[in-house]
Amino acid sequence: MRGTLRDAPRVSQLQSPEAVTATLAEYRSHKELLANLTLRELRSRYKRSILGWAWSTINPIVYMIVYTIVFKYFFHANPKPGQPSGLNVYALFLLSAMLPFNFFQASVMGSLSSLTGNSNLIKKTYFPRELLPASTVFSNLVSFAIEMSLLLIALLAFGDWRALEFLPVTVFLMLVLAVFALGLGLAMSALNVYFRDIEHFLGIFFLVWFFLTPIVYSFDTLGSAGKPWVKDLLKANPMTDAALSFRATLYNGTHPGLFELGYFILWAVAAFFIGRAIFNRLEGGLAEEL
Repeated sequence: MRGTLRDAPRVSQLQSPEAVTATLAEYRSHKELLANLTLRELRSRYKRSILGWAWSTINPIVYMIVYTIVFKYFFHANPKPGQPSGLNVYALFLLSAMLPFNFFQASVMGSLSSLTGNSNLIKKTYFPRELLPASTVFSNLVSFAIEMSLLLIALLAFGDWRALEFLPVTVFLMLVLAVFALGLGLAMSALNVYFRDIEHFLGIFFLVWFFLTPIVYSFDTLGSAGKPWVKDLLKANPMTDAALSFRATLYNGTHPGLFELGYFILWAVAAFFIGRAIFNRLEGGLAEEL
């Protein structure tokens, strides 16, 4: 590892509104490059693969089958039917929160190597380096949209027509989650140039984070064992409110709670600005470190 903590610039304050406006203008001026980088990510993802884009649906289906067998039939996970949708299908209950988390994890983990994997491009020419992790997030967002479309079809097939009614809210949640992923992706991609241990740490961190998020189990049943503090602890996790919000619009067929939605949006916005601040502070030394 070439960089040390002393070598890396320190993060100070978040960007001013003027700096954010200038950054957005710079993004617009490079929108064609961003689109090309995103297309490159999409084309290379399943290059020389026989099944190609089918893998984007096969993977979540396999996870759904495994988790359904293990948690529903071995651990007897039995969440309440969706209210007011009346839906009572554990696999759909699982997917409504698992697909968003999978997108979030894939985006952050993919962004992690977006700079180190494009070192030659960074050294040859100047362009906003943020476009590299951004293209990773956007390419994952395309796959996420495909997966969510298939989930919506499955929900409609089981009679959950309310999921269609709240589709605009679901799309909004997807965009907020993308902002959250981009913020963490920006920070982690830059830090990974200086500290390569981050890649190994994040793999373990996301494994723990997954099970600390009510995805395979129902959040409502956590306090039933006489330990209400567990719910309070998991409520501090922003992905808990993300999972509850997605599950509300998809599985339950209703609006997400205002507190859950607000807390989730607050975390996403804060992560984006903090992530950009870290990225901008470390960007100056990227070419040298790479």
